[in-house]
Amino acid sequence: MFQSIEYIKFLFKSTNQHGVHSPFVYDLVTKCFYDKTKYDDYAKLSSYRNTLLKNKQSIDITDFGSGSRVFKSNSRAISAMAKTSGTSVKRSQLLYRLVRYFKPKHILELGTSLGIATHAMALANSKSKITSVEGCPNTAAFTKQQLDDFNINNVSLENSEFETSLPKLKDNTYDLVFFDGNHNKEATLQYFNTLIASAHNDSIFIFDDIHWSRDMVDAWERIKAHPKVTVTIDTFFWGFVCFRKEQVKENFVIRL
Repeated sequence: MFQSIEYIKFLFKSTNQHGVHSPFVYDLVTKCFYDKTKYDDYAKLSSYRNTLLKNKQSIDITDFGSGSRVFKSNSRAISAMAKTSGTSVKRSQLLYRLVRYFKPKHILELGTSLGIATHAMALANSKSKITSVEGCPNTAAFTKQQLDDFNINNVSLENSEFETSLPKLKDNTYDLVFFDGNHNKEATLQYFNTLIASAHNDSIFIFDDIHWSRDMVDAWERIKAHPKVTVTIDTFFWGFVCFRKEQVKENFVIRL
């Protein structure tokens, strides 16, 4: 019910490219968000996801986040995970376009899961070096093999809890960070505040499920208010954060 109400509010606030006066955001919306090109790699994205949907193997999950609203057991079928909690076709295609558009050299992903998003980013720019962190040992092992099976060789998958890995990673510089591992306010803000030192002027942070709960909405509002943040884009399911010093501070709400 909360998310339904949030979505109605989002629809009233949101706009398309015609309500955008920032050249940077206008180009992002028109040339990336609304890009209707049928890229050949989309077939590979579908193939990766379909392989998971057909996989009846079950693995025991160690969940370090806010838990699942669907699964009541820690033993979960790969096919069910891909269907209910894996990145959707639409979102994986958008993530592919984003990486193709920005061409980030160094990407950090917090929350590999089954690697649907990881695979999309890796395909979009083979020159990107992707570090993906997954806390669950069984999920990490399965997904590493899955990525190997699809000949993805620009991903370093680390099996570690975020609290353990972030102190080691925060001194690196990242062009894109995808936060997709914990729908918890305190954890999200902690990860953001830790990694903001890793951002440069053209870095992009992407937060998953910013309307997941009241706490996540509050976390998103706090991120928007951070003095180093200049541009944010709320697309309902993802929140985009930019640090462009040449940009006037502005928050956008864009329909996809």
